[in-house]
Amino acid sequence: MAIHVHIGDLPADIDFGKSVAIDSETLGLNPHRDRLCVVQLSSGDGDAHLVHFDKPVYEAPNLRKLLSDPAVEKLFHFARFDVAIIEKYLGITCRPVYCTKIASKLVRTYTDRHGLKALCQELLGIDLSKQQQSSDWGTDKLSPAQIEYAASDVLYLHQLQGILDKMLIREGRKEIAQACFDFLPTRARLDLDGWPDVDIFSH
Repeated sequence: MAIHVHIGDLPADIDFGKSVAIDSETLGLNPHRDRLCVVQLSSGDGDAHLVHFDKPVYEAPNLRKLLSDPAVEKLFHFARFDVAIIEKYLGITCRPVYCTKIASKLVRTYTDRHGLKALCQELLGIDLSKQQQSSDWGTDKLSPAQIEYAASDVLYLHQLQGILDKMLIREGRKEIAQACFDFLPTRARLDLDGWPDVDIFSH
């Protein structure tokens, strides 16, 4: 496994193929207040690339090009937040997307534990550390512990997707899952536009 940290943008010569696992680290969970600090990516080959925004400058043309490429699937865990924060700070809409948290909720109905740590424990036998989850991601230099934590959030998403897809097909829920994934950019836009807690489909 190799972890590469890039400041401000990805190098232009990295090829993530047709599917890239993505996560983000921010200063908090309010996209209007808490800025984007790190975007981490992996093609599922065991390597991770971290784009560290050590200053609130988000030009990042190579990263923008990748995340807005309609030919590349963007694989997230809890895509709703990441898609929103990427749209807010990078100004692009991620499509198409896949969310392992939504897939898990549709097929792992025997549990209410759908976090990445729980998924990795049950489906892959891997125990992820979440110790750095609430650390200061706005720092000028990421610590080794932060780098390792950020990488772990994307290294296993392709494996989880493969298992969850089989479960979705087994339970006849692949089509409804895809419809949910397709709606995620709209759900993220609603969050950004002021409807994060309102069910607009209710009476």
